[in-house]
Amino acid sequence: MLFGKLLPREGNFFEMFNQHGDRIVEAARAFSLLVANYDDIGLRQKYAQDVDNAEHAADRITQEVNRAIHKTFITPIDREQIHSLINTMDDVADLIQDSAETMALYDVRHMTEEMTRLTALSLKCCERLNDAVHLLDRIADAGTAEAALKTCEEIDRLESDADRVMRSAMSKLFREEPDVRELIKLKAIYELLETITDRCEDVANLIEGIVLENS
Repeated sequence: MLFGKLLPREGNFFEMFNQHGDRIVEAARAFSLLVANYDDIGLRQKYAQDVDNAEHAADRITQEVNRAIHKTFITPIDREQIHSLINTMDDVADLIQDSAETMALYDVRHMTEEMTRLTALSLKCCERLNDAVHLLDRIADAGTAEAALKTCEEIDRLESDADRVMRSAMSKLFREEPDVRELIKLKAIYELLETITDRCEDVANLIEGIVLENS
């Protein structure tokens, strides 16, 4: 009996997934506010710190999940699925932090329309990712499983929208930007922002697999 009490309950994994998803949204919203208030250096620094705080909290949850995998005798879903999901989710939080840090390191002076659009799409992807994650503990219910799959499809559509925005941004950049250094900086930022949505799509694909195998 004591041995059983020492093991984490199955539901702890889903709870930790939910907590991590919440931290991703916190980071994405803080980054969105950073972009919206970029001209205000004080607010920019505040929101950059908020991004860092959310990413560090997400890291701690990732470490907790990876430790729990090795300590739990019976997991609610396949161990490899748990490992892949939490680590891919953590990639999303890392990329948001990387985007904020890269803007500071590259001394980006102003936001372009394309940065604003990619940031908005990244935030929507993160919010929908979190919605899907919060459904995982109830996917035995057919209606919940269907809702999770539909949410994943929406993430796929948002990622496709981000692809189109980035292609347009790159085309405009190479046609119109005369300063090579500025071109290099903006290209790197566009690619990072689009990669956030790519990684959200990776999470969505993992969730789809979990739903289809366990519902």
